[in-house]
Amino acid sequence: MKVFIIEDEIPAAEKIQRYLKRYDENIEILGQAMSVKQAISWLDENHDVDLLLMDIQLTDGLSFDIFKSVKIDIPVIFTTAYNEYAIEAFKANGIDYLLKPVTFDALSESLDKFKNLKNRLSEQGKVETESVIDLQAALQMLSKREYKTRFMVKIGEHIRSVTTDTIHLFYAEGRNAYIVTEEGKRLIIDYKLETLEEMLDPKKFFRVNRSYIIEINAIKDVLVYSNSRLKIILHLNFDREIIVSREKVNAFKTWFDGE
Repeated sequence: MKVFIIEDEIPAAEKIQRYLKRYDENIEILGQAMSVKQAISWLDENHDVDLLLMDIQLTDGLSFDIFKSVKIDIPVIFTTAYNEYAIEAFKANGIDYLLKPVTFDALSESLDKFKNLKNRLSEQGKVETESVIDLQAALQMLSKREYKTRFMVKIGEHIRSVTTDTIHLFYAEGRNAYIVTEEGKRLIIDYKLETLEEMLDPKKFFRVNRSYIIEINAIKDVLVYSNSRLKIILHLNFDREIIVSREKVNAFKTWFDGE
């Protein structure tokens, strides 16, 4: 099996490579593209590929843009932290749709599906994607994912439960992470931002840079900032500047635009 990876997060790509080799050490990993532009360039020159593992949100746009520039008849396993792209993914040669963080078991099931599909196609002699993909079942599975709706915090000697609909942002400072409520209260929580990013509803929350995760309704205004970056103005008074990092700008615009 010859696999090419399209993923802009190096840790995620490295994890996928480890999982592929763990699944089958004979899998040949042909390389990795980190952007739409790189993927188009590579796929335009290389055609001997059995399977693509493709993140949906890349640094310079959505991976669906690749299909507009290169004709691709290679099966794709899509990976993403967002579930709203399922229908478009299955239209774009998708044989599976994995939500991040990707686990070894989930990827193994996808690879098993690919092998079964390949065996079936070798018997039938042609691709009939719709006959082997149960899109409705996949969408139902995605819709059942539950996100964290409350956090326990300690205030002095008291323990409180804070619901996510009252939280405007999460931020990291040193080794600690904090929530800021709609009333402007800052409360420490025992989570890293990387963990929070996977626990929160991606329709409501977005990680704009290394230090901040913002709730959609907390945003009062978005300003064009230097070097094509964006500056976020919150409804509440907050004494820190929040800038959308350059590599997150396209993804932020997609998220901010909504469905």
